[in-house]
Amino acid sequence: MFNIENNGSLGKLAILTIMSGGEDEIALKRQGEKFGYRLYKGKVGSMDSAKIFAAVETAAKKEGLIDQRYREEHALYHSVFEAYSGMCRGQIGLGTVLRSAGLLFCIVRGTKLPGNDADGEWIAVALYGNMGAPIKGYEHEVLGLGINPI
Repeated sequence: MFNIENNGSLGKLAILTIMSGGEDEIALKRQGEKFGYRLYKGKVGSMDSAKIFAAVETAAKKEGLIDQRYREEHALYHSVFEAYSGMCRGQIGLGTVLRSAGLLFCIVRGTKLPGNDADGEWIAVALYGNMGAPIKGYEHEVLGLGINPI
């Protein structure tokens, strides 16, 4: 079992949370919260990248992971952008090239390493799911991660 205290980080927690489910996901969230991390996991599907960005931003605001200050919104935007870029393998865009995505997303806010607040707070966004032609069976798995300081 993963132990965040011994080998954890903000990004690793985001990736492991998005890849887990059931009891494993609950255990990861509990471990993260024990060290002051705030997490949210959701899902979004679209052929429009703007809808993916909006879903993550809306969830982050609704769950209190960011507030209305520019620097917090900006850090989240760049984290989503980095995760999205990785997921799209640098080819940004969905609908304009007839691709769709069904994704899980995980937002984690906290220090880079458990209990080490010397660098302040950071925000990580992980995206995981399927992307491909908007025809069932023509998709493949994708994964992206973005991390930025708040």
